[in-house]
Parts: sequence; structure tokens; C-alpha cells
Amino acid sequence: MKREKYVYNEHTLQYEKLKLTPSEKLTKLLGLTVSLFICSAIIFGIAYKYFPTPKEKSLQRENQQMVYHFDNLKSDFGKIAEDLNQLQRKDADVHRMIFGLDPIDDAVWNGGVGGHNKYAMLDNFEDTGELISESLENVDKLQRKIEIQRESLDMLFEMASAKEKKLASIPSIKPVVEDKLKRKIKHLSGYGIRFHPVHKVKKFHKGIDFTAPEGTAIQATGNGTVIRVEKKKRGYGHNVVIDHGYGYTTLYAHMKTMDVKKGEKVIKGQKIGQIGSTGTSTAPHLHYEVRINGKAVNPIDYCLDGLSPAEYKELVSKASEENQSFD
Repeated sequence: MKREKYVYNEHTLQYEKLKLTPSEKLTKLLGLTVSLFICSAIIFGIAYKYFPTPKEKSLQRENQQMVYHFDNLKSDFGKIAEDLNQLQRKDADVHRMIFGLDPIDDAVWNGGVGGHNKYAMLDNFEDTGELISESLENVDKLQRKIEIQRESLDMLFEMASAKEKKLASIPSIKPVVEDKLKRKIKHLSGYGIRFHPVHKVKKFHKGIDFTAPEGTAIQATGNGTVIRVEKKKRGYGHNVVIDHGYGYTTLYAHMKTMDVKKGEKVIKGQKIGQIGSTGTSTAPHLHYEVRINGKAVNPIDYCLDGLSPAEYKELVSKASEENQSFD
């Protein structure tokens, strides 16, 4: 049954049936419509927030997983950064201890990447923007440090290669290939004032005389280039000079045979000839000299191979005795 409304008319003193004008009816309809829309919006908002759809639930789970993995990634970045810092500290030790150079400057190592914020667009992501931006910045820092470390290691490799080449070139072994000379030095005339066997006067002996049977192999004491192959009737007799670079040259004299040619490249330990007694010599032996920038130095300091400390001490003692030389 339709409900009807009545109002009291003061003029007629009677209750009369309420009749709405068309405009009033329209206003009432619009009010009901607006109220219904507002209520629907409120209900939808509450349902959207507290009663998500299956798809929304799936997206929420994915977001939670993403945050979890990003947190783990952040922890991994920290571990990688610490490992890289330890590598940098070892790099610094190598620079100082081996090459005597200043390591990578801390300001360079820890310096940031200048310029604008390249990840500003992520600020619009309310829940994950900061996390993603921080992770990407950590990646940039690690990439920069890795690049710095790579350049440093490349430089160290180049210096190590140069040092290896220098160590292989500097004379460092005895020139006589003979087991008994490696372990027991019976007859040796060293660097310094010695009595000349031919001239019968004391003269400065610029090298060491190694005695061994004629034909004993002679070896190059370092990598280098043969710059002289000479045959003389007096003085050094048959002799070879090798340029090792870095200011070092070595002389091998009184040789029986010379197995190298001028301009030939030789390596440490390579046979270059045989012991003889050519030139001004009184018995088969090798006269060996080491020169730095053309100046003769004591070869004993460059005979370091195959000797224990006691044996090296004996070698030094024998070489320092003021005896008669063999040439």
C-alpha cells in the first residue's frame, strides 16, 4: 500500500494531502541519487581496502616477495662491498711492499658518482621506490669500485711483468755449469787486489776466476743480447760480452769455444761456450765480470744460485782471499 503524506493547512484548518511540484520531485530524486552514489563509493572503498580481489591478493604477495628479495640483495651487496674493500687493502699492500708505490687514494676509492639523481623517477613508487633506488645506487658504487680495481690490477700486472723481465735479466747465477762449483769451491780468485801470475805484480782484479776442467760448459747469467764475440791472442782471449739491459753487462773470458754470435738473444742458463785457457791465462778457468753502467762491481754479489747460507759464506770468503789470479 502506497504511503501518503498529509500536512495541516492553517487557512482551512484541515489536513490536506501533500503534493510535490515537479521541481521538488526532481530535487528529491537527485538527492537520493547522490546519496546512493556516495554510499556506493564508501562501500567500494572499504571493500577494496579490506576485501581485495584474488588478483589484488596475488599482487600483494608478489610485492611482499619482492621486498624480501630486495632486502636479501641489500645484504649481499654489503658482503660483496666488504670483499671488494679487502681486495683493495691487499692491492694497497702490493703497491707498498713490492713496488714501493702509493696505493689507491681513499678519496678516489670511496668517492661517489656526481651529477643529478638518475633514479628520481622511482620516488613516485610509494612502497618500493626508495628500496629499488638504494639498490641501484649500490650497484653503481660497486661497478665503479670494480672498474677502479680492474685498472689498478692492470697496472700491477704491467709492473709485475716489467719486474719479472728485469729479474730474469739481472745476472744472478754462477756462470760455470759444474756441480762441484755449485757446492764446493776449491780454487777461486776473487774481485780486488790480486797477484798477477804473468806480470808478477799486484793488480786490481775486476772479476772472479772460476776454475774447472777445460770444456766445462759456461752459461749466461741472465737474459740479454750478445754485444761482443771476440778472439784475442792476449788479454781476455776468446771472450763474450752480454748486455742484460738496466745498465748491466757481463764478460766471459779465456773461453775455449764461443757458441753464440753478436746480436743473438740469450736466456738465463743458456750455454754460450766452454771453459778454456786462451789469452793471458795460466790454466783452464773462466774470468767472469759484472759491470753496471760500464763500471766493474764484485760479481760475488750476483752468484746466488744453488748455495746454502753456509756455502755462500764460504764462496765470499774464498773470493775475498788475496791470492794469485789465473790471468
